[in-house]
Amino acid sequence: MLTASALLDLSSRKVLEDEDQQPTVIESLCMNCYENGSTRLLFTKIPFFKEIIISSFTCPHCNWTNTEIQSAGRIQEQGVLYTLQVKTKEDMNREVVKSDSASTRIPQLDFEIPAFTQKGSLSTIEGLLDRAVAGLEQDQPIRKATDPAVAEKIEEFIERLKKLKKVEEEFTLIIDDPSGNSFIENPSAPQKDTALTVTHYKRTPEHNAVLGIEEEEDDRKPVNDLDTMRNEVLVFNTNCPECNAPANTNMKLVQIPHFKEVIIMATNCDSCRHRTNEVKSGGATEELGTRITLHLTDPSDMSRDLLKSETCSVLIPELEFELGMAALGGKFTTLEGLLKDIKDLIVSKNPFMCGDSSTADRAGKLELFGQKIDKIIAGEMDVHVILDDPAGNSYLQNVYAPDPDPEMKIEKYTRTFEQNEDLGLNDMKTEGYAEK
Repeated sequence: MLTASALLDLSSRKVLEDEDQQPTVIESLCMNCYENGSTRLLFTKIPFFKEIIISSFTCPHCNWTNTEIQSAGRIQEQGVLYTLQVKTKEDMNREVVKSDSASTRIPQLDFEIPAFTQKGSLSTIEGLLDRAVAGLEQDQPIRKATDPAVAEKIEEFIERLKKLKKVEEEFTLIIDDPSGNSFIENPSAPQKDTALTVTHYKRTPEHNAVLGIEEEEDDRKPVNDLDTMRNEVLVFNTNCPECNAPANTNMKLVQIPHFKEVIIMATNCDSCRHRTNEVKSGGATEELGTRITLHLTDPSDMSRDLLKSETCSVLIPELEFELGMAALGGKFTTLEGLLKDIKDLIVSKNPFMCGDSSTADRAGKLELFGQKIDKIIAGEMDVHVILDDPAGNSYLQNVYAPDPDPEMKIEKYTRTFEQNEDLGLNDMKTEGYAEK
């Protein structure tokens, strides 16, 4: 007989194929009394985030229950750090996805829940605090009998946590997940959340080792002939990110006029027909960041070529909209293509638009946002589109080149310490790195 967690892994694909989103019930072994219980598996999607699988086990013999979540996707390319300033009681109702590999900290209390000490959970901010209080109270009777002094200190700490639940004072909640599979809800979506800061970062070798994805050494010789790369399409053997079947990734180095070289990568899977494409800068991080502001004055602006790197954020001030740097990944498309991708991300592929997650107010706001995007594409709204890339590797076509574009403003700026930290530049040593 398999345990609930083992059955969860074996049943993930079956749940994903269930179009009606009905729970799948599986008989499984209770690890408390070793009788047979039942595990319910449900595949669902967190709005503006990703798919997860919720597992709920109940035993009719000993009444033991257990609820866990597991990411339905793969480990992300970057880790994620959420920093939330909790100021009101409404913040306590924000939904939170916390994976096994995520650590939770409250700096004001010098309190931390290390990674891999709790199972993944789908809860709220209040639920996280309740779970922490319950964990501390669990062994209090024993502590009071064996070590009253320690029990008294823990009791004082529990009272401080309970005060945080009432939001008697503001505090900071930090969730750090190197797998990139944790999430804190933005109730203002698609607008920017002023209380929440989301930072994506590159994992260290130690992070990869803990997650079990430590990279193997590659004995193949790197390609150094740039002329060969410019004139040929390079093919690499990879695995499909969806079905894990063997697939091929094509890579081509392309020169963008009046800009720089970029690398276009495309993966096609013959097994599941899944296709991905990605664009990366072929050069180094620029010394200065770049902010490109385009005033849309004509529908022909939609045909401008556009390169959005992974570090580029997109802003439309008239809609109070901001797309974070990691969203949508790197793309080489047109301005119209970018706006359609934004609409698909916020409206078309958003589960808030249908089903139990839908509310009239929220669905109406998202529908209105989609209509405004359509008006922008049709040239019926006077707006500005801003590409802000601290790495300086994004580009928007100047149709008047080599003369200046009267409707486009390109600004170069010095990155802040925080932006250099996000790009991993503060700890980068380019001189004397071989010295001991």
